[in-house]
Amino acid sequence: MYEVKSFAEDRLDVQHAMIEKHPLGLLICTDDNRRPLANPLPFVLRAEQGELGTLLAHMARPNPQWRLLTSGSECLVVFQGEEAYVSPGWYPSKREHGKVVPTWNYISVHVWGRPTVRDDPDWLKAQVDTLTDRQEASSANPWRVDDAPAEFTESMLKGIVGLEIAISEIQGKWKVSQNRPAADIRGVQDGLTAIGETAMAAEIARRAR
Repeated sequence: MYEVKSFAEDRLDVQHAMIEKHPLGLLICTDDNRRPLANPLPFVLRAEQGELGTLLAHMARPNPQWRLLTSGSECLVVFQGEEAYVSPGWYPSKREHGKVVPTWNYISVHVWGRPTVRDDPDWLKAQVDTLTDRQEASSANPWRVDDAPAEFTESMLKGIVGLEIAISEIQGKWKVSQNRPAADIRGVQDGLTAIGETAMAAEIARRAR
């Protein structure tokens, strides 16, 4: 990921919190012909496992990507947070000198590691349980994997394989208008709020100088 010092986010707890808030990651590797291959997967982060944490996931057994991962070659997982278009019309500096251009604000965390393929039914059941419980936690009536008939769950587990990725490197980027003058930052917050992009407006407020 292209690094800009003013946008860098190196705090591991902040990076981890973003992954847990936006757990759908894009798993990227290359095939035998060095052709990039990518699949979106929901991940579970084990922050306490390893120096930088460990990612757990599963994918459909017919998906060819997992076989490529058995080689132990490094893969990349991209997590995307809030994002929004920024209009130059929101900058007060536009009225002063007009030397402004559109841009895009975004939050992203990139994770590298060497995957281990897991094909053990107990490991898979635990991973699916944890993923489901985390996503159902806010529900008034949370659904649990064990709500389904045991024989049905067992048959479903046979159709997936697991992935465990010990994080070897992690990089965070919060491009949320920190490089603009204070008046322009407030203008972007107001502009985003006016069009309903309140999540990005809140991120800008948190990072404002």
